[in-house]
Amino acid sequence: MANLRQLVQRRKAVRNIRKITRTMELIATARFKKALDRASEAEAYTKKIAEIAADLTSAGGEVSHPLLEIRPVVKKSLILVIGSNRGLCGGYNGSIIRGAQNRIREFKAENHPFDLEISGRRPMAFFRYQGFTAAATYTQFEDKPAFSDVDTIAEKYIQMYVSGQIDRVEVAYMKFITAARQTPVVETLLPLASLTTTKKNDSAATKPVAAVEYEFIPSATEILNAIVPVAFKQRLFKCFLDAAVSEQIARRVAMKAATENAADLIKEISQQYNRARQAKITKEISELIAGAEALK
Repeated sequence: MANLRQLVQRRKAVRNIRKITRTMELIATARFKKALDRASEAEAYTKKIAEIAADLTSAGGEVSHPLLEIRPVVKKSLILVIGSNRGLCGGYNGSIIRGAQNRIREFKAENHPFDLEISGRRPMAFFRYQGFTAAATYTQFEDKPAFSDVDTIAEKYIQMYVSGQIDRVEVAYMKFITAARQTPVVETLLPLASLTTTKKNDSAATKPVAAVEYEFIPSATEILNAIVPVAFKQRLFKCFLDAAVSEQIARRVAMKAATENAADLIKEISQQYNRARQAKITKEISELIAGAEALK
């Protein structure tokens, strides 16, 4: 027979846990809405500036930019893994880490040199346990990533790429598509040529647009030097915004499932308590009847 006191204590503990998970679900929902607004606002700007960079590149004739040039031989790559600082978000970090691991295995199979940079304490702990040494780590990004922080990282990547220290920059993160769909991806951000071409093709596929003629003042080179780095910085910033939205969605789903499981567990414990209490009362009545019969 289950101990009644233990069942009462266990039910009380589960109720407290349910309150916590319910509160965390509400907080994640509020943060998700704010993060979604930021990501949605940045989406149009990111897409448009990529299209403009692609148009300027094609209209500028022989003018190009180092960030747009695809190098025939990639000597060294850099992969940035964007995860979360906290847990309790289901399989969010696991999905991102698996994608990054697959890419790292490909690098090792090809004997291709690479640097690993990590954002988030959870992926940092995982790769440290696996014996990887990260070239740089970042823990300042939460549900509201600041562009100033991303700008610092982007400037470093630009300098490394232009100077020839790296030939490709890839980012492993959770891409936000809709509120019901997020997918872990490993995207190439540098060189920007593939990105701007994709954006331009997507726009042309959805809506035919007449070719735009540009008159460059002061010059195509100076305009590209100003616009291309901004396009890269904005794209990297969008990766962090997508990651923030996806993390809150994953945490909200995980906490909702935990709250529902806690409610089911409370119901089960209550049934066990009622059966145990009924059995105890029945036993006491039986003992009273037996005692009364013995006195006759």
